[in-house]
Amino acid sequence: MNPTRLRARQIERLVEAICLTAALLPLLMLGGLLLDVLVQAWPSMRLSFLTHYPSRAWASAGILPGLVGSVLVVSLTALLAVPVGVGAATYLEEFAAPGRFRRLVELNLANLAGVPSIVYGLLGLALFVHFAGLGHGLLAGALTLALLVLPIVLLATREALRTVPDSLREGALALGATRWQVTSRVVLPHALPGILTGAILGVSRAMGETAPLLLVGAVSYVTFLPTSLDSPFTTMPVQIFGWVSRPQAGFSANAAAGIVVLLLTLTGMNLAALVLRARLRRDPT
Repeated sequence: MNPTRLRARQIERLVEAICLTAALLPLLMLGGLLLDVLVQAWPSMRLSFLTHYPSRAWASAGILPGLVGSVLVVSLTALLAVPVGVGAATYLEEFAAPGRFRRLVELNLANLAGVPSIVYGLLGLALFVHFAGLGHGLLAGALTLALLVLPIVLLATREALRTVPDSLREGALALGATRWQVTSRVVLPHALPGILTGAILGVSRAMGETAPLLLVGAVSYVTFLPTSLDSPFTTMPVQIFGWVSRPQAGFSANAAAGIVVLLLTLTGMNLAALVLRARLRRDPT
């Protein structure tokens, strides 16, 4: 074999090995972390952990308020953020004319996507808790997370809309459809899998947030379930944070078990959304 080709083949194999190592190393680290969490969580892994309220004694403490609170907050967040994000993205991509206003909005969206979550917590505290007078309740937390999620949904929706071929738009317009009919009946159905991906990413981030909710009033020790939009609440990350702060070793096991429940909840949500996205890809109409 030509020495030059042999050397090129060796360099190629070396690069492949480096890339494979770079891909496997994070997976191995993740597997090690998951194994460590499972080992720590084993003393608290029982069915009553899902159905009991927090307690001063670690052996009888449960994560029920955090689980219910997370589901309620994330559901409200999705109801608030996804329609607004999809609507704003649709306007910018399908109806807004290129110009200074559109460039200004795009610049601000790019900046908002990189703002730390603690800043959104401060904004929610000032805007929703104090200025709007919503108090430290469920609605204030959901609105704060909706601000956090909105740029993610909006940017992902815009990218999904851009993947729809212009030939589909032009063909529908040529048949006499209005701009709104083209958008609602052709563009959005074909972009729906990508839009759903953005919603999944946003909701997953909202599910794992702690700092913004602590600022707007989520508490780590709640012995009841929310009954209204202004009820005090907690979420799984906040409750886990409270257990980690306890000096007793048993609460560390509770925190690890809470992490397992949180991961399983996120995995279940993502799997359900992936199945729905796959079906929409097969039949976009």
